Amino acid sequence: MRAAVAVSQDYDNPLQGLELKDMPLPEPREGWSRVRVVASTINPHDLWTLRGVGHPAERIPIILGCDAAGYTDDGQAVIVHPVMGDANRGMGDMTLDPQRALLSETINGAFAEYVLVPNENLIPKPDFLSFEEAASLMVAWGTAYRMLFTRAELKAGDRVLVQGVNGGVASAAIRLARAAGATVYATARDEASFAFGLESGAHEVFLSGARLPQRVDIVVDSVGEATWSHSLKSLRPGGVVVTCGATSGPNANADLNRIFYQQLSVIGSTGCTPTEMAGLLRLLEAQQIHPPIAATYDLENIHEAFQALIDGTHAGKIAVRISKD
Repeated sequence: MRAAVAVSQDYDNPLQGLELKDMPLPEPREGWSRVRVVASTINPHDLWTLRGVGHPAERIPIILGCDAAGYTDDGQAVIVHPVMGDANRGMGDMTLDPQRALLSETINGAFAEYVLVPNENLIPKPDFLSFEEAASLMVAWGTAYRMLFTRAELKAGDRVLVQGVNGGVASAAIRLARAAGATVYATARDEASFAFGLESGAHEVFLSGARLPQRVDIVVDSVGEATWSHSLKSLRPGGVVVTCGATSGPNANADLNRIFYQQLSVIGSTGCTPTEMAGLLRLLEAQQIHPPIAATYDLENIHEAFQALIDGTHAGKIAVRISKD
């Protein structure tokens, strides 16, 4: 089968380590199912693996791809839940399992014609979503859902700031917060991105670092160093900033004086559980929300898809079409 494989790691030239090659077809085994992948999407996690960040060199080579939607061998249309973990080790939450892993971290991922995953990681694909839309949900939308509804405990009427508009998590957070009845502000690095932020559902979009009309209850920040100070300053006393990543760097000034004096909460969030994914799917169907796909590439053109991610030429998710549905 054809697959996109990380064969080496180089921080400055990540795509040099990405190869399209023929790989052995995975064989089903007890407790695991083989999925013919119809579509996948690219995530920054894939790029970090090629850069050698957070992925040990001894796990290379490995097939990349965290997200997948396709068909099981017996013809069921499914979405692959990419977080593999034991809820018992995580005090009832698989994402808190110290040994948890994301698809493509310890087992081969979804940039391949077939992927082998544990049976418990299969979720029926709703008919109202295309395979590309379904494949865009797990990492980006699942992360955003957990951030807002589980970790930050979003309520209708809350004011929410989402840092950045172009990323998959950020644009999903904007749509989900708006659907839940929040007033949503968003920031962008340039005015060219304002339209996408408004289209995603933000009530207003501002340049990064700009003063908001009012302080907010919740800040969703996946940017890190570049936006952290603004995130804290934008919160009302007692507000919450929830973070799922640090694409601009992890070493922001903590500003502890502001945190304790304003009684702010700083909350981390990673992935989502199957229960949260079920809640997300119900919300999307009830509101008839379709995740926007910025562009779709064939597997044979996956280097171009990665380059588009690196260049930031697309707002929203980049899909990879693996096979016909």
